[in-house]
Amino acid sequence: MCRLYGLQATHPTRSACELLDAQNAMIQQSREDARGLSNPHGWGMGQVTDGTTSCFRQVKPASESKSYRDEALQTEGTTVLAHVRRATVGDPSHANTHPFRHGPALLIHNGHVPAFDAARPHLLDRLSDERARYVRGTTDSEHVLALLLQLRDEAPDAPLHAVTRAALQQVQSWVAAEAPDAEPAPTDADTQALSHDELEDILALNLLWTDGRALAGSRLNRTLWGLERATVRACPLCGEEHAAPPEAEDYRATVFASERITDEDWTEVPNGSVFSTSDNATLHLESLTLT
Repeated sequence: MCRLYGLQATHPTRSACELLDAQNAMIQQSREDARGLSNPHGWGMGQVTDGTTSCFRQVKPASESKSYRDEALQTEGTTVLAHVRRATVGDPSHANTHPFRHGPALLIHNGHVPAFDAARPHLLDRLSDERARYVRGTTDSEHVLALLLQLRDEAPDAPLHAVTRAALQQVQSWVAAEAPDAEPAPTDADTQALSHDELEDILALNLLWTDGRALAGSRLNRTLWGLERATVRACPLCGEEHAAPPEAEDYRATVFASERITDEDWTEVPNGSVFSTSDNATLHLESLTLT
C-alpha cells in the first residue's frame, strides 16, 4: 500500500512544506506511515502549471534521495500530485513508479486489483490500439489510467467524477468475474489493521488523476482524507504564503492525502466515493454506486 497526496487550486501553489516539513509530511510517510510500514520503492511528483504537465520519478526511497527535496522545493502548480510507493503489483522500476503520465494526464494510486493478471486482458480489450500503446509498465495503476483516458475519449463532455465511476465499475465487474472470492465492493473492514494476505482479495482503488485541467479521483477500500482551503494563509511551518493570486481574485484549494499531513481540520472521504474539482477548485463528491 502506497501513500499519496494531491492538490487542486485556483492559482499556482507550492506544496513543499506538506511534502517535506509538515507534522506528517510525505517524506516521513516514506520512512514510516501510520501503519508502521515504510514506502521505500520509489517516489514521484507531478504538476500542471499554465496548461503544461510535468513529472519527476525516482526508484530509490524518498527518505534517502536528495532529488526528493530538490523537486519538492520546485514543485508548484494548480494541480500537484505526489506519491511514495510500496510495491504490490509490478516490480520496483522507473516504468512502474508513480505518477504515470500519458500526454497531459497524470495518475497516482494507492491499492491494488486482485487477480490482475486475469483481469488485465479484459482491460486491454477495452482500449483502443493507441491507448494500449501508451502503457509502458506492468502495474495495475497505469492500466487503470489508460482505461480512464479511453472513457474520457469516448465521453469528452462528461464530468471527471462520472468518468472515474465508469472506470471503477468496469474494474469491479472484471474482478468479480475473474476472482469470485474477492471483494470488489466498498468494505466495512479496517484496512489499516489488516495483514497483507488479508488485503489480497479486496479491490482497492484510491485514485487521484488529472486530465491536465481538473483533478478527480476515488476512494475505494483504502484511507483517504480531504481538506478545503478558502483563502491563502501564512504557512505555520515556514511563515510564507504558498500562493500569490492577484489581489482582486479569490483563492481556493482542495487537498487529498492518504493520511492527514498537517494539524488542519481534515475530513475523511467516504469509502465508495468518486469526486472531481470544479474550475474554482471546489470539491464535487458522489457515491460510487450512484446510478
